[in-house]
Amino acid sequence: MTMRGDNVTNVSNVLFEKYQVRKTKQQKNEFIKFLKNNFPEMKVEEGGIPKSRNLVFGDLDNAKIVFTAHYDTCAVLPFPNFIMPKNILLTILYSVLICIPFFFVTGVVFSVIEYFSCDFLISYYASVIFLFALILLVFILGKPNKHTANDNTSGVITVLEIMQTLTDEQREKCAFVLFDNEENGLLGSAYFRKVHKKIAKEKLIINFDCVGDGDNIMLVYSKKSKKLYSDSLKSVFSVISDKTILHENASTTFYPSDQMGFPNNVAVAALNRKSFVGYYMSRIHTKNDTICDTRNITTLVEGFKKFTERI
Repeated sequence: MTMRGDNVTNVSNVLFEKYQVRKTKQQKNEFIKFLKNNFPEMKVEEGGIPKSRNLVFGDLDNAKIVFTAHYDTCAVLPFPNFIMPKNILLTILYSVLICIPFFFVTGVVFSVIEYFSCDFLISYYASVIFLFALILLVFILGKPNKHTANDNTSGVITVLEIMQTLTDEQREKCAFVLFDNEENGLLGSAYFRKVHKKIAKEKLIINFDCVGDGDNIMLVYSKKSKKLYSDSLKSVFSVISDKTILHENASTTFYPSDQMGFPNNVAVAALNRKSFVGYYMSRIHTKNDTICDTRNITTLVEGFKKFTERI
């Protein structure tokens, strides 16, 4: 498995080949050590319950832009996390459908316990505990997915490529953060907001999550970022890419990732398109998450570098 294209730095190539699995504590330790060896200035901020380790590059206090991505990876699942940001109804319907097997198994457990115990309350509470344990086992404690090209190795690489491409003058305007525990419920970014309340409230947060698979690159603006930065970003990306660049509002577009907790944010993702569902993301959280198109990364690096020049 390799990235499509070769126009990224050696750090990104090594990361892709050797550090795609970042779920367990040991796997994260190895990844953090790799980054520390390449970027000695990197700081590790630890805290929260469960403990998150966020990786920080640059001066957060003086930065005008904070580029972010989550570096933790998920358990491998038998079905993809299918996301349709512009089709919220179908996204909800899909989520309901994948829950049916869990409720079916829980129903069987309930029936068996009630048969032997002849007690409704015991059966009910036991089956609820079983359901939560099953969800925990499958989604949180399951076997680490070995293939995370899009979710979210692509986002990590994009952040690192931007960081390495900017001039010294441009980097003074920026900071870079790799969040932990996004897959467990956006916990790393929540801890970051707790530690950096003023920064989280005021700074422009640009979050890359799953930018490697799809020819349609979507930028989703919060109300504040749309007012302040959308015109500039539209201008920048209109002249640099052979990809389709979509500019959407968070009020009508649902993209669940770490940016959601920040008032001044832009979410960035890559999507495929089919007429009957619109723009969608598939393959993530499964063994089929193997695509990372570096043309997407090059487009984003070039675009956000030009945007940084204008800030």
